[in-house]
Order: sequence, then C-alpha cells, then structure tokens
Amino acid sequence: MPDIKETLLPGVGVRHEFTTAGGERLSLLTHRSGRRELAVYDRDDPDRCRTVLHLSGEDTTALGDLLGVNQVSETVRGAQQLQGLAIDWLTLPTTSRFAGATIADGEFRTKTGASIVAIVRDETTIPAPEPTTSFRADDVIVAVGTPQGLELLRTLLGS
Repeated sequence: MPDIKETLLPGVGVRHEFTTAGGERLSLLTHRSGRRELAVYDRDDPDRCRTVLHLSGEDTTALGDLLGVNQVSETVRGAQQLQGLAIDWLTLPTTSRFAGATIADGEFRTKTGASIVAIVRDETTIPAPEPTTSFRADDVIVAVGTPQGLELLRTLLGS
C-alpha cells in the first residue's frame, strides 16, 4: 500500500497525496465546501501538474462507487471546519459575463457574503484588490466566506 501524505490546509481543506505503483503522483484536495480536485502530476517532473479534475460532491460519490470505496467520514469534514470560514480559489472562465467587469460591478459580497481577497493573474498576485479592479478571463480569484457563500460566488462567476 502506498504511503499517503495528509496536509491540513487551514481554511481550505485537506490534501492527500501519494505516488502510484506506476510512478505518478496523485493529489486529492478536499475543500471545506465539499468540492474536490484530483490532480495528476507529471512522471518526469513531479512538480508539474498534468491535469486537474474538478469534482462536485455527486462526482465524488460516483467515482467512489466506481472504485468500490466508502464515503469519507463526517469526522474528516469536521476537522476541516474553522469557525464557519472557508477560502477557495476560483478560476474565471473565458465565458464568464464578468470577464472585463470590475469587482464592484458584480456586487459579490452583497450577493454572496464572500469577500474577494486576491486575484492571481499569470505570475502576478493582486492582494486586497480594489472594487475598481477589473477581472480578466483565466484570473484565479481567491475568496473568503462561508462554504455556501463561496458556492454561490462560484455559480455567479460561472466558474
């Protein structure tokens, strides 16, 4: 059985990773919202991610059923709680109606209760962006809020 490394990411969730018998590194990031990201890393360059699958709760259940495993216990979800606060990274798709719009245009905090605390654009991070900051397609938006508020923000952004 492979050695599974677990890393608690406060406010984000838990990451589990291991190296397969074939030499590929897999990582499963379980966000506090229940969303999961399954990443497969390059065999020759273990720091380069080849692909990431974004899985909803239903996707995770279906995959677990296909693999013949039980659901992750509620104890793990409880360990991920931090006073009702969560943080998430949302990629703004090219199809989003907010590409080119400002943070103020979206009224996101008013509509979702989630705050946009940073934008990662290419190799640049924009910490504490102003309401007048415009989004670009493929920006990674770092937001803080309740799991429900973050899910609503994800829906609004079309992420």
